[in-house]
Amino acid sequence: MRFPPYLKKGDRLKVIAPCGALKELTAFERGLDIWRLRGYELDLAPQYSEKYGYLAGEDETRRKALADAWREPDYRAILCARGGYGSTRLLERWQWGESQPKWLIGFSDVTGLLWSLAKNGISGLHGAVLTTIADEPLWSQERLFSYLETGFLAPLKGKGWGNGYATGTLLPANLTVATHLLGTSHQPCLNGVILALEDVAEAPYRLDRMLTQWRMLGAFQGIAGIALGRFSRCEGTNGSWTVEEMLSDRLGDLGIPIVSELPFGHDGVNAALPTGIKANLDENKGLLSFN
Repeated sequence: MRFPPYLKKGDRLKVIAPCGALKELTAFERGLDIWRLRGYELDLAPQYSEKYGYLAGEDETRRKALADAWREPDYRAILCARGGYGSTRLLERWQWGESQPKWLIGFSDVTGLLWSLAKNGISGLHGAVLTTIADEPLWSQERLFSYLETGFLAPLKGKGWGNGYATGTLLPANLTVATHLLGTSHQPCLNGVILALEDVAEAPYRLDRMLTQWRMLGAFQGIAGIALGRFSRCEGTNGSWTVEEMLSDRLGDLGIPIVSELPFGHDGVNAALPTGIKANLDENKGLLSFN
């Protein structure tokens, strides 16, 4: 895995909207202010505020914005405006090429781009987008900047499911987006990974359907461990399983270390998680730590 160079104050960064259209600008502008106050110069892609149905512009327009940001050597990182839907549409006929790696930062639907980069051996950062970073607590904001600027990453505490320990390559993802990449040319190798999963607004039976697809494909074979973040607004109807019960049913028999209730995902703290970093999962202590 190749890691882009660390950032430093004064670096130029490019802002793109590769997925859904911006619904309003207040949160987005607050996010821009946070990065600027940190000392970075931000250039906005011309299409960042476009709308094409539920997308931030037509596919070719968004694909061009991504290509320009990736290939322009003056930009040291790419900041995603928001998630939503649309990143996988950009991956049709897409090649990253031989450009100098740079940080791509986002989560949720941005999983499509992060996984495609990982398939090509390049690390990205699963972390707050511009419309959510202002809602992060200060420690989480500082965690994101600390990693991008120094490489330091503090461990995260969750709830261990038993007594086990795993070491592997961290691969964070939104479960829905990752499921739809399985078997495609943009799916990274899953052997030896610690899979970090989160999701939002999916009923337990729909998440069950996705995890069952992973099982039927044999996609969990070779995975070292699973780190579970927040599954927000994933409540079941009366009489159904809770999301916690469903996750226990679908993952509990895999025989690999699992830690849940980690502070990343939607609707709450979204601690930054780099793709491709070496990570340790300690079920006994409920810890996700990093080498």
